[in-house]
Amino acid sequence: MRNSLFILILTLFLNGCGNNNAEYIFNEGFIFGTTYHIKYENKEGDLHNEIKELLMSVNQSLSPFDTNSIIGRFNSGADNVLADSFFIDVFNKANEVYKLSDGAFDITIAPLVNLWGFGFEKHEVINDQIIDSLLQFVGMENIFIENDTIYRQKEGIILNASAIAKGYGVDVVAFLFKSRGINNFMIEIGGEVFAKGVNQKRKIWQIAVENPINQGEFEIIVPLDNKALATSGNYRNFNTIDGQKQGHIIDPRTGYPVQSSLLSASIIANNCMTADAFATACMVLGLEKSIELIEKTENVEGAFIYQIDENGTVGIKFTNGFPTVQNGFH
Repeated sequence: MRNSLFILILTLFLNGCGNNNAEYIFNEGFIFGTTYHIKYENKEGDLHNEIKELLMSVNQSLSPFDTNSIIGRFNSGADNVLADSFFIDVFNKANEVYKLSDGAFDITIAPLVNLWGFGFEKHEVINDQIIDSLLQFVGMENIFIENDTIYRQKEGIILNASAIAKGYGVDVVAFLFKSRGINNFMIEIGGEVFAKGVNQKRKIWQIAVENPINQGEFEIIVPLDNKALATSGNYRNFNTIDGQKQGHIIDPRTGYPVQSSLLSASIIANNCMTADAFATACMVLGLEKSIELIEKTENVEGAFIYQIDENGTVGIKFTNGFPTVQNGFH
């Protein structure tokens, strides 16, 4: 559904060499159509093979691009598709955020994502009539799970969980680490992050979020300990349709790409799939409604970068509990 806003892990790439005897292991690779970078302190050695197998299992559950995945088989129209624990976790969280955001986050958005050229299929013609015809297949009330079997309320319901899958992949690796007694680690998949403990210099992990206008500049620095951070932006991934740029954030309630002054939403939560889902929902809702949503939701905080004028001036607003940051915004 989207490619996350790129996040630089300051302590990983700028402060990789510590001045003590702590041994940190660094793993990197490719999953969910993006890259991952993981750093952790583990006296028992490298867990990369186990991490890769775990992430591939998540991919085989949630990938809309793999016809043999659980979502892939469901989208092909197969009946009696059984959900695994990964799918159930993501479905339940997606349904929760769907309700809290009044439908701004919705994994049944796949027909619209495909229509606008950001999914696993592409349509050549886009018009109001086609959008209206597809909206009947969008809405979390059209899908349910019973006895571990996934059911659709009508034919034509298809799913795309890309806006939550990367965050969930982060959580799965974090759970592995915690179960092994690993207390100091940072996991990043496609810009979505969970960090716990300290880095190699025995300091709390610090995550930097990119300036959406001056890309390559990192102005918001977020300390992160036993928390997740996910950022969604609507300026990197776009298609040009009829001479106009259309961003990849689609409003599932209207069927159209979002047009908003909100450039990026960075959400902190107790787990990364929650942060991931809320970040996308906020990009759909826009600045003021996003702040309202996050302020009234327990255990989530947000930082919102928005465009002030056509000259590229940007501002930033934080919810009340967002951790202390350094920034150079107005």
